[in-house]
Amino acid sequence: MFRNLWTIIFLIFITFFLYSFTDKDGRTVQQKQPLKRIVIDAGHGGPSYLSGKFYGGRGPHVEEKDITLAVALKLEKEINLEMPDIEVVMTRTSDIFDSPIVKANKANEAHGDLFISLHCNDVSPLKHSEIVGYTTKTVKKKGKKTTKKVPEYHYWTTPNPAHGTETYLWGVGKTNEKEEALSENDFVDTALFKSFDDSDPARMIAVSLKTQQYAERSRNLAYTVEEEFEKAGRVSRGAKQRDEKGIWVLQAVAMPAILIELGFLSYPDEEAYLMSDQGQQETSETIVKALKRYRYSLSNKQSAPAKPAAQK
Repeated sequence: MFRNLWTIIFLIFITFFLYSFTDKDGRTVQQKQPLKRIVIDAGHGGPSYLSGKFYGGRGPHVEEKDITLAVALKLEKEINLEMPDIEVVMTRTSDIFDSPIVKANKANEAHGDLFISLHCNDVSPLKHSEIVGYTTKTVKKKGKKTTKKVPEYHYWTTPNPAHGTETYLWGVGKTNEKEEALSENDFVDTALFKSFDDSDPARMIAVSLKTQQYAERSRNLAYTVEEEFEKAGRVSRGAKQRDEKGIWVLQAVAMPAILIELGFLSYPDEEAYLMSDQGQQETSETIVKALKRYRYSLSNKQSAPAKPAAQK
């Protein structure tokens, strides 16, 4: 009986902690959730060729790992300048390789309030062919010799026109993995929460509620980032999720998490832009504008329109 009473008290507490309530005037009021620590992950790094294949994206003149690190370092400086009350934790500041497991562990050990992973896209060139003539060849068919005309082709490629930014969040099909990450990292540091064992329904419900909250925050930030890229004149391909495959590191960190694809290195103009100091600085400034809006929404509990992220 006593145990059940504490379960009820805990659920009331955690629901109040995670979600809104209505005041006497019918206005939505929620507890403020300050953004204190952001983990920035510069995607890839280290050797470019592992296990017989290239690791990370690349364009004709630059590799993904170099662009993500350059933008991450500028983003760190921009956050320190524009949001000095927020601590920035970097998963790497040099050309080193860490597995996604190591990156997730770094973020969780830092007790971050937000995880941002930076990446770049690339796609294969478009393949083209045309018949430029014919060659007469003699072949045997049922023991008889015959001739036939065989077309000769000219093959060439052109740059793929795909370009623009994309921002990903973990797929809804990976909710169980996110709940596991939250459960393992004790997102609520209270004696009451820790008094429940892993199989207690109260703990399981609390983790589920927190996962839903983090999903909403991640979705809102993903849309905000893409809106700011559009305002800055970039082509936005939208906020998305890879529901079936997922993006492992996003569901492995016990915090809201997004992955930003900064552009396509296979698109010449976008590669040149991301290689330039101006392009890298503008990109970092755009992300900070989105972060300011995100922090404001945490303090004022303004939610973005409830539209589902596109699947990919």
